[in-house]
Amino acid sequence: MLPDALFAPDTLILLSAIFVLAGLVKGVLGMGMPTVLLALLTATLGLPLAMALMLVPTVVTNVWQALVGGHLLALCRRLWLFLLAAVLAVWPGVWVLASVEAHWLSLLLGLLLMLYALMNLSGRRLRFSGSPVQAGAVGAMNGVLTGLTGSSVFPGVPFLQAIGLSRDALVQAMGLLFSLSTLSLALALGERDLLSTDLLLASSLALLPASLGMWWGAWLRRRLSEARFRQVFLLGLLAMGGYLVTRSLLAA
Repeated sequence: MLPDALFAPDTLILLSAIFVLAGLVKGVLGMGMPTVLLALLTATLGLPLAMALMLVPTVVTNVWQALVGGHLLALCRRLWLFLLAAVLAVWPGVWVLASVEAHWLSLLLGLLLMLYALMNLSGRRLRFSGSPVQAGAVGAMNGVLTGLTGSSVFPGVPFLQAIGLSRDALVQAMGLLFSLSTLSLALALGERDLLSTDLLLASSLALLPASLGMWWGAWLRRRLSEARFRQVFLLGLLAMGGYLVTRSLLAA
């Protein structure tokens, strides 16, 4: 059953605006939808519900990104161990999610958002060799954090940025990571009774405002400076991460 508060008119308007905004970011930058959704939905509804509602828009938009680009087979050959570890490690993360107080996981999500934003704003990059052992370890860490927070960004995206992929291959690789991780997250949440049919339906309906936002973002991309928009996006993530950290510490 969905929480009754979810059907309040003001809540529905707010949630629709969040999905439009997340789609807009995706339309302009080609990424960022799940990160924006997790940050804003967690602040609004709490982490477990946020993770469930972001599933369908995240999977649909990233599956297309994963399949288009011409590098699919080469990426699968090169990244199979990283991706396999990232997918399998989601499950133990969700098992912990089911037994830990939500405010601690919201704190973790806030810290990850702040770390990701600060790294990108400063231009710093983590160094990875891309060795099989390293790929498996980074993939496993990414999967556990996905299960705990719903975010598949860290350390997976810095790893992909560091191993010498071309721009197009990097975008496609991120699509692979996000879509496979989110599908695994959906299965793991369902196995722990954290994802109901009603929640899945609500997530499916959220695809409409998210798609509207993507269309608007694609229109804006031709008229805005992507670099300036990215900077505003990262500053917003930093602020939202700080808010989640502060709120979680006050709730402890």
